[in-house]
Amino acid sequence: MTEILALIPARGGSKGIPRKNIRNFAGHPLIAWSIAAGVQAKSVSRVIVSTDDEEIATVAREYGAETPFMRPPELAHDRTTDLPVFEHALKWLEDIEGYRPDIVVQLRPTSPIRPKDCVDSAVGILIQHSDADCVRGVVPAAQNPHKMWRFHGYDRPMTPLLEVDGIPEPYNAPRQILPPVYWQTGHIDAIRVSMIGRKHSLTGDVIYPLVIDPRYTVDIDTLPDWEKYEALVYSGLEMVVPAGRAHRRMPAKIDLVICDFDGVITDNRVWVDQDGRETVAAYRSDSPRVQELRERGIEVMILSSEPNPVVAARAKKMGVEAIHGVGIQDKGRVMREVLEQKNIEAENVVYIGNDLNDLPCFEVAGWSVAVADAYPEVIRAADYVLKARGGHGALREVCDLILNSINDPKGL
Repeated sequence: MTEILALIPARGGSKGIPRKNIRNFAGHPLIAWSIAAGVQAKSVSRVIVSTDDEEIATVAREYGAETPFMRPPELAHDRTTDLPVFEHALKWLEDIEGYRPDIVVQLRPTSPIRPKDCVDSAVGILIQHSDADCVRGVVPAAQNPHKMWRFHGYDRPMTPLLEVDGIPEPYNAPRQILPPVYWQTGHIDAIRVSMIGRKHSLTGDVIYPLVIDPRYTVDIDTLPDWEKYEALVYSGLEMVVPAGRAHRRMPAKIDLVICDFDGVITDNRVWVDQDGRETVAAYRSDSPRVQELRERGIEVMILSSEPNPVVAARAKKMGVEAIHGVGIQDKGRVMREVLEQKNIEAENVVYIGNDLNDLPCFEVAGWSVAVADAYPEVIRAADYVLKARGGHGALREVCDLILNSINDPKGL
């Protein structure tokens, strides 16, 4: 089995934005976003933060990373490059723990917004190509360097930065005929560990690309950058999102699964015909797994403020109980009443939600789960964030998690 380490360099002495690695970025410390990329990747074996700062180390552990060592002060200067930081971490792990990964993934905190498959895709490309030393994240360059110039002073002529074989005067040529150019981002580097010692390099000579959608291009250096990219988090772009501080594990004993309707059972859209009749779309394959839960003695029910009869109709089709209607404004209160009536302990309840009115239920449940496209505030509050969107198998994914945990007592 290929052993893969995600390593996040995060020193404490940032000057451009003081304490930036633990400064709040869209609801979480900046470093938490890179930790989440490692923790949520299927391929990664361990996530370690290399830091010289005790407070950063504490925050890193709260979000699921390890901090088995502290970085020496001499490797935490402004001009310290990444290579000695990685060499120190790898040597410490081998000398003290006898641990030597096959691949090390660098996740820079200053590029917090990543596609969900970013890490696994980079690792996959590296494994696929035996000649590769490294895989580096790149995006199409916003400015073509073939139209750039070297500047030699105000009283001297400029010279072209680049020349292109077969294209005279590339700086005058149409953009379409110029070679495509890509800019390296800070999202990810997947590096073969054996190459680092052999070539004394973090990239080596054979570097394969992971082409990333340019919408994810983020590199935070200044406070205006910070504000600009925080807004991107709330734009609806699908990305890796931290699950939150000290999130709870799935309960060992589960008696009841409660879920919202709109945005969980459905995709949160509604079709209205000319007579005002509403229809929604649900995921047919939720039902068989719900039935398996019920056979295991785990009850499933819907709790929704939606008054439309479609809620009851879908619940009946699934064979589950539904409580719904305009009178349900405080879902947390109603949920507590339900648990009291059923004599079920809150710690043995899973709640699945997507919207702000689900947050009071998150506070009651023993394990709170957000669908992949839930509101950012809901995702931040959740103990667990699903891969599936609402109406696209979210309930089935929860059923799978619970049934798998029954077969594997280690759970999540």
